[in-house]
Amino acid sequence: MKKNTILVLLFLASFANAQSIQSPSKEVTLDFKLTSSGLPTYTVSYKSKPIILQSNLGIKLKEGNNLEANFRIDSIGRKNVNEIWRPVLGEQSTIKNNYNEMIVALSQPLTNKKLTIIFRAFDEGVAFRYDFPRQKDLNYFVISDEVTQFNLTGDHKTFWIPGDFDSQEYAYNETKLSEVDNDKLDLNNAIALKSIAGRYVIQSPLMMKSTAGLYINIFEAAVVNFPIMHLDLLPKENKLTTRLVPNAIGDKAYLQTPCVSPWRTIMVSDDARDIVGSKMILNLNEPSKIEDTSWIKPMKYVGIWWEMHLGKSTWDYAGSQNAHNAASKDLIPSGKHGATTANAKRYIDFAAKHGFDGVLVEGWNAGWEDWFGNWKENVFDFTTPYPDFNLKEVNDYAKLKGVKMIMHHETSGSVANYERHLDRALNLMKQYGYPAAKSGYVGRIIPRGEFHDGQTMVNHFNFVAQRFADYKMMVNSHESSRPTGYSRTYPNYIAAEAARGNEFNAWSVGNPPMHETILPFTRLLGGPMDYTPGIFEIKMNIYDATKTEQVHTTLAKQLALYVTMYSPLQMAADLPENYEKYPDAFQFIKDVAVDWQESIYLEAEPGDYVTVVRKDKKSENWFLGAITDENARATEIKLDFLTPNKKYQAIVYQDGTNADWKNNPKSYSIKTIQVTSMSKIKLNLANGGGTAISFKPIN
Repeated sequence: MKKNTILVLLFLASFANAQSIQSPSKEVTLDFKLTSSGLPTYTVSYKSKPIILQSNLGIKLKEGNNLEANFRIDSIGRKNVNEIWRPVLGEQSTIKNNYNEMIVALSQPLTNKKLTIIFRAFDEGVAFRYDFPRQKDLNYFVISDEVTQFNLTGDHKTFWIPGDFDSQEYAYNETKLSEVDNDKLDLNNAIALKSIAGRYVIQSPLMMKSTAGLYINIFEAAVVNFPIMHLDLLPKENKLTTRLVPNAIGDKAYLQTPCVSPWRTIMVSDDARDIVGSKMILNLNEPSKIEDTSWIKPMKYVGIWWEMHLGKSTWDYAGSQNAHNAASKDLIPSGKHGATTANAKRYIDFAAKHGFDGVLVEGWNAGWEDWFGNWKENVFDFTTPYPDFNLKEVNDYAKLKGVKMIMHHETSGSVANYERHLDRALNLMKQYGYPAAKSGYVGRIIPRGEFHDGQTMVNHFNFVAQRFADYKMMVNSHESSRPTGYSRTYPNYIAAEAARGNEFNAWSVGNPPMHETILPFTRLLGGPMDYTPGIFEIKMNIYDATKTEQVHTTLAKQLALYVTMYSPLQMAADLPENYEKYPDAFQFIKDVAVDWQESIYLEAEPGDYVTVVRKDKKSENWFLGAITDENARATEIKLDFLTPNKKYQAIVYQDGTNADWKNNPKSYSIKTIQVTSMSKIKLNLANGGGTAISFKPIN
């Protein structure tokens, strides 16, 4: 009897240390268990197929007594959530949030420390986070490392960019995991990480296609008061481990209980459309903290910006030879300054004529002569205009024309300086009625030592969104850490760049044709991207015969990007005069909506193609965007998303017969046809091409 009793007790202990959670569909399963040494581990499967093999969980503390072993389970809690919420702006007017949750409370008997791990299983994947409850033996603490692992089942095809704690502005590489090699890349700066002890550091979100044909995405959600997660890869072992971005002295995070980590997310499906259409990252963020959101509006805008990237004009007023005193009235103007009163009025006239909401003006404020490469602390004050930019006159003119002005705040990485001036800058915006600002963080963070992706800067980006909300203003950040769904909590954080944008096509090797087919599977999972599409003059030699740079798309693909690259803040980025050359194609940019009632991904394959249709939130109009990589593509689309028994006028903006992104990018054609929900449309996308379609009901 004694022997049987011991066996029963061992069985019960084993059962207590192994727990499972399934998605509502029961297709996704996460198994949690403690090893014999009390180490927390988990596995993930999809339709009974292993996705994540046994992987460790835990946190290392700077003061020792790590939260990674010697645990026991104190309790298990479970609940189900099935709710609908309405985003202020979004790809759809309602979002379903349906998951099963398991809360595992752990403790270390030897140290009296406690740790809770919260698991959620959605139909498209799983998420988990560390919860540090208030406790006597863990109050203020410092994280030195996170040991979360993602042990994969094979040598998957992977879409990756190198680990760089200061930038995500890289073109994606498409290789097997075993072929990841940062050492062969031309990295943006010295902070970009090359191999470390046989490991390669790469960034999340990491999109993969498994050797079994499954789509897997590793990312994070709700990064608040925590550094960004990068990933250490052991290529030959297919193992990934979390690498948190450090601060200036190597610490990862300073925390006080009670607190939580961001969510670690693993999406999985046998259909790529489930990944690209997922709202799991948003669902893992807190609801909006802004009670009155009536002032948060979507915008289409033009601006004084692309002409500087082309070299036609400059951000600075006088040129770098006058850098001794950027605010001085004694500066000798260079004659190339873009942000003049007259030029701003020209853009305002264009915006008013064509129905755009706003005009962005970069280079309006003093300091640009002395900003790049010098990395000084107090270059910009965000309130002093150049002598040739009359702030009041420009704003009075915009108001007369019914156009809103968008402020520009380039910090040059001097974050402390920006925070010191922030309220004065916001008061200036309030005085002149600016609804939004574009912020910039080019260069190393000043004071030196912090990284764009570290805890300090994450807190800064979130603080700026909160402070803008206090003034009822929207913010669009560039060169920030990449979003992780925080736009649900602060929907005035209307957009961000945080990836390699369209401007790289003006002065570098550019973005390869597959680039825009990958971003919806990676960067865009965390929030809207200000990609600045709409370039019609594709080849830069039109401005300078010696230039070889060009946009790596057709003109028709630039139109399609307004639909495939979601953002409630969309720029018509090209010069006004270029749009006037192609008024028939420009009509699509004028017509396309930026806030949506419904979005349906019809086709998707990372690195190859994306086709999506979206319904305008304010009308019965639908818009379709289809893009491809460097390969031409023919497909047929069913229009069963349209309202039955209703006729629509479909205006199809497509690549010309001989279009090609490299050799004949501006070849396009436009046709108008009548369709219903029973119709089908054949799409023929050129190399690097696309198709854009507007569907309007016929009364």
